[in-house]
Amino acid sequence: MNKRIVKVYPFFERFWHWAQVLLILALMVTGMGLNGVHGLIPFGPAVMLHTLAALVLLALWIFATFWLFTTGAWRQFIPKIEGMLSVARFYAYGVFKGEEHPYEKIFWRKHNPLQAATYFVLKWFIFPAIWVTGLLYLTYNFWADGNSIVAITLIANLHLLSAYVIGAFIIVHIYLLTVGHGFRSHVQPMITGYDEIDLTPEQEAYLETNEPNRLKPLQG
Repeated sequence: MNKRIVKVYPFFERFWHWAQVLLILALMVTGMGLNGVHGLIPFGPAVMLHTLAALVLLALWIFATFWLFTTGAWRQFIPKIEGMLSVARFYAYGVFKGEEHPYEKIFWRKHNPLQAATYFVLKWFIFPAIWVTGLLYLTYNFWADGNSIVAITLIANLHLLSAYVIGAFIIVHIYLLTVGHGFRSHVQPMITGYDEIDLTPEQEAYLETNEPNRLKPLQG
């Protein structure tokens, strides 16, 4: 295996990531306002902004899902048991002892086993839960009747619970960006697209022949 600086995050993946960050931030701020946590935005505009951000984010998720399956990038999010315990031990213990991260990023596997498992749960359970409950909440007047109080209460609480799970993920995600090689080294690849990863000789030869623009010389 040879270490090379490779463009592992294409433009759409980076756009999707940062657009999602901004939209989720808008949803969290307006959502907290709607639940009485703050009074920074009047109720009416908060509802409008929350709904607009949610619909844009839903459209982005649909397009991103299409992109994942058409490019084959969905395979990056399939969790594997192998190596998960060592990564979990590193985050729980090893990082505080100055140990090296046990996972080496490779060309066809950008996410470590714990990351892949977390993203798998988010993308296939938490995100669908929040947009299904959100759409049911948004269309309440079209399907509800006088006996729907229990249903809308359940929908509202599931929506809020999903939002809290996503909020907890964001807090942990930001914290983990500060461990290991540091915040800048974790965030920079999602800005430039390039990261230092291990390539097999076959992968290196393929990229040099067919996609040389994805390779950069190693920095000294």
